[in-house]
Amino acid sequence: MPPNAVSSPANDMAVNSEAGPVLSNSKAGASKQTGVLFEDDAETNDGALDVNVIELKKAEKRKLKWVWRNIILFVYLHMAALYGGYLLLTQAKWQTIVFSIFLYVAGMLGITGGAHRLWAHRAYKAKWPLRLILITFNTIAFQDAAFHWARDHRVHHKFSETDADPHNATRGFFFSHVGWLLCKKHPDVVAKGKSLDLTDLRADRILMFQLKHYFVLMPLACFILPTVIPMMCWNESLLCSWFVSTMFRWCFQLNMTWLVNSAAHKFGGRPYDKNINPSQSPYVSAFTFGEGWHNYHHVFPWDYKTAEWGNYSLNMTTAFIDLFAKIGWAYDLKSVAPETVERRVRRTGDGSHELWGWGDKDMTAEDEQRVLFVDTKTH
Repeated sequence: MPPNAVSSPANDMAVNSEAGPVLSNSKAGASKQTGVLFEDDAETNDGALDVNVIELKKAEKRKLKWVWRNIILFVYLHMAALYGGYLLLTQAKWQTIVFSIFLYVAGMLGITGGAHRLWAHRAYKAKWPLRLILITFNTIAFQDAAFHWARDHRVHHKFSETDADPHNATRGFFFSHVGWLLCKKHPDVVAKGKSLDLTDLRADRILMFQLKHYFVLMPLACFILPTVIPMMCWNESLLCSWFVSTMFRWCFQLNMTWLVNSAAHKFGGRPYDKNINPSQSPYVSAFTFGEGWHNYHHVFPWDYKTAEWGNYSLNMTTAFIDLFAKIGWAYDLKSVAPETVERRVRRTGDGSHELWGWGDKDMTAEDEQRVLFVDTKTH
């Protein structure tokens, strides 16, 4: 799910061009759209493209060009995180552990509720105070500027499982998890990223402020303050401050987010569409606050819940959005009409669907009143 953890220059509004010029002999299939982003993208009344996506899924055989700077940084990060995990269990103060959990929760919400559901998919709208909170949380997470994250994620959805997909799952688990960050982008990723309409992102002043000042804000929010605050506020050691609340917390969060690209594209049922790799993974959802219901999400990416209705136990991001909807800071929450979901399940599902969500026993009357239906048949 996250774009490059090592960002391109902050003033670069286009896709990072480090992969070199676009190749003219790229396979034609990668240029065809295999997925949707918004409710008006689909070409059928149950939210599907009227195209056989199976024949478009591929991974061109090519020699990867490794980015050794990224490899060295990620090797250090994971070694530091292992040491941080040891310190967390043996030396870190309880305040440091609680602080690390807070940073993890904030950072994850900045990705899931901000970069993903708000900016990448426009699944709901947010007033400026909520956007400010989300951009702050997003900066803590350091998974590239939200502008670049949303741009690459839109490419991932529209050209899913082709060479234009930044973390193409057809290349294997390791590539889709972290390998895509260790090598140069496929030229199709660059080309398709440049073809997207990003005017809505550029119109968001808060989003563009983060992009402009990212290399000042990100080190401060992700590394400096998480290290300094434990030392200053409860006299934590430098070792625990750096390796626990900074290195371990950041590395753990990155890997949990990467599981959406890897594990949630490989393991689990496909009750909504058996023809695509994304799958339903409750374990990924537990650590990513609701992002593991990935088969549903790739079928209906404009749903602000990224799942059918249910309780909040494995979807903290939905609870977060609903909380701010109560005070009016989040609004125009988009969901999918239950008959649209049912049509899609009956047509393309793998038969593992058990409940229709709408009307489930754990759905509250308040949930029913809050939903805004966006039926692709009429939009």
